[in-house]
This record gives sequence, C-alpha cells and structure tokens, in this order.
Amino acid sequence: MSEIVKLPRAARVLVEFASLLRINGFAVAPEQTMAFLSAIELLGPRSLDDIYLAGLAILAPPPERRVTYDRLFDLHFRGREPLEGAGSEDEEVVRLQEEGRGEDETPLADEANESGLVAARTEALVARRFEERSTGDALRRFAREAPSRLPRRRGHRRIRARRGPFADLRRTLRDSVRSDGEVFKLGRLKRRPRPRKVLLLIDVSGSMKTRTEDNMTLAHALVQAAPHVEVFTFGTRLTRVTRPLRLKRREQALNAAAHLVSDWDGGTRIGDALQAFLAVPRFAGYARGAAVIVISDGLERGDVAALRDAVAKLARRAWRLSWLTPLATAPGFRPQTEALIAIRRFVDDLDSGGSTSDIVAHVLSLGRRRAA
Repeated sequence: MSEIVKLPRAARVLVEFASLLRINGFAVAPEQTMAFLSAIELLGPRSLDDIYLAGLAILAPPPERRVTYDRLFDLHFRGREPLEGAGSEDEEVVRLQEEGRGEDETPLADEANESGLVAARTEALVARRFEERSTGDALRRFAREAPSRLPRRRGHRRIRARRGPFADLRRTLRDSVRSDGEVFKLGRLKRRPRPRKVLLLIDVSGSMKTRTEDNMTLAHALVQAAPHVEVFTFGTRLTRVTRPLRLKRREQALNAAAHLVSDWDGGTRIGDALQAFLAVPRFAGYARGAAVIVISDGLERGDVAALRDAVAKLARRAWRLSWLTPLATAPGFRPQTEALIAIRRFVDDLDSGGSTSDIVAHVLSLGRRRAA
C-alpha cells in the first residue's frame, strides 16, 4: 500500500509558486515543477537570486510576460511589491483567490476608498463584516418565484407529454394490448427541462461600495434558489465565493465570504479580473452555456482593450451575457463611459443594477429570453 509523501515546508513554498504562476495564466507543466525543485536542490540555493534564475531557466516565462513573472516572484518570496525600476507595463496584476486560500492575505489596509463614489486603480486590502438585516420584498419575491422562472435548458432524458417531437413506442405498444392490438393514440415524448447554469460576477470595488452588501445578499438568495450557480467577486483580485454562500443562514454565509475576499472597496481592474477568470480552464468552463450576469458600474481604471477582449471571449462561451450597472438609471440608457462603450456590442443586455428590485426583475425575466 503506497504512502502519501508529505513535502518539506521549503519545498511546499516552491510548489506553491508554480501553482501561483499557473492560476495567473502561465503554462507550467508538472514536469517543469519537478525540474524546478531539482534545479534548486543542485544550486544550494545560497540566495533568492538562485531561485529566481532557476525559475527563469526551468519555468520559462514568455518574454512579453517577464514583468508579470517578476512581480509574482516578489509577491510570493519577498512578500512585497517590486522595487523601483521594475517595468510598469503589467504593473496591475490581479491575484486569484479561492476558498481556503485567503489566510495569508493582509486583512486591513491603511487607506480605503471612504466615499465609494470614485473608481481607483490602486489595491486596498480591507476586511468587511455584514450586519444582520431584514429580508426585503424583492428578495422574498425572488425566493418565491426563482425556482420556476430561472432559465432552463432541454436535457437529454425524455418524459411523457401530450405533445412532443418523439414517439413513445413503449407506451403505445403497452396500451395497444388492452385494445387487441389496435393503436388508437400514439404516445409522445419530449425532452425534460433542466436548470441552466448561472454565473454571477460581482464588482466589490470602491465605486460599488454602496451596493456591495445588497448584491452579496442577492447572490446568497440566488445560490439557495438554484442548483447550478457560481459566484465570483472582483475588484483588484478575483475570488470564488460559491462555497460559503451555500450556507443556509444568510449572516453566516455572508461573513464567511467576507473572510475570503480581501479587496473590498479597493481599486477597479475589471479587464484584468475577467482575464484571470478566463485563464483558469475550470473557471472558464463555468461560463459555457450559462446565463452570465455581471454586476458592475463599468468604471474601468485598467486597460480598456483587455476588458473588451475578455468580455468578447465571455460572450462566446455564455448562453446570454447581461451587464447590470447602477449608471443605467432610465429606460433607453446609452453608455457614456469608455469601458461600457467598448463592451456594448458584446453584451446581450445592458440594464439597470442600481437596486435589488431591478436586478431581481432582470434575473427573473431571463427564463423568457432566448439564447444570444
């Protein structure tokens, strides 16, 4: 019976660095990780420079992403930002967090976006706690109507129906026995409807500060109402919060999610966050055939081209892509910001996200809409 080999603490740090590169979009094979450990063993190592050079030689980051590699190396091994003089073309790196990976993050920041009215690009690590509050009318309506009104898809299994595209030969032959072999009515079958996947991406940056608690409360209600829901938050980092939101008690679920997310009320880098989401194959698979809902004001402070490319890729994977923004305050809203103008042609719905009732109405209407 084989035993599970536990890596030494020093080796675990090196393996975690390879994993960090992988989740930030670098192609690092398991064989390269083993070769990386072997190279460091041969070098000693005597300093961090030896580890850095071994990583360049074995992990082989592409030249155009060398600045990102250097930044991730400094963040992981030195626990700080790069020194002055480092390149600034890829300065804003979005770090991806999953459940159980937030313990080592700095819980508080010295400066935060107090007003919540202006989008910033700098990162602020802020802890947040959700207070107990009563359930509003919109959420009660959502919990009552969501199971029957959320979007559905046709499954592969078939069920009996009065009308359907398939003949139920087994039922027809069984009924014909009762009438001495005469067939008076042909049984029909149709495909059984199945709940469609829902992917919810919530902007928790400083410019969305006043809506964050309501949006997270709605996310919890959606996870409780539907079986296939994935929820991510983004600001300067991308965090999967699906698992804590599966807890039944709302206050317990929201505060469990609050411990995972470390970029509350910080900067806004939507394009980098969506690129990080698409760089992980498992996460990108959540969007395939799903109703994707992005709740964000679209006040991007990063590269608009990166945002446009990410939204275009997301739209190709999704069944339908909805962007809900608090800026859409009236019917016939026309985007004015550079980011929303850039993504408008890739988005199927650009609707209001300024209140819980608006978001609830849009989500419940998705069941009547067709694929884009």
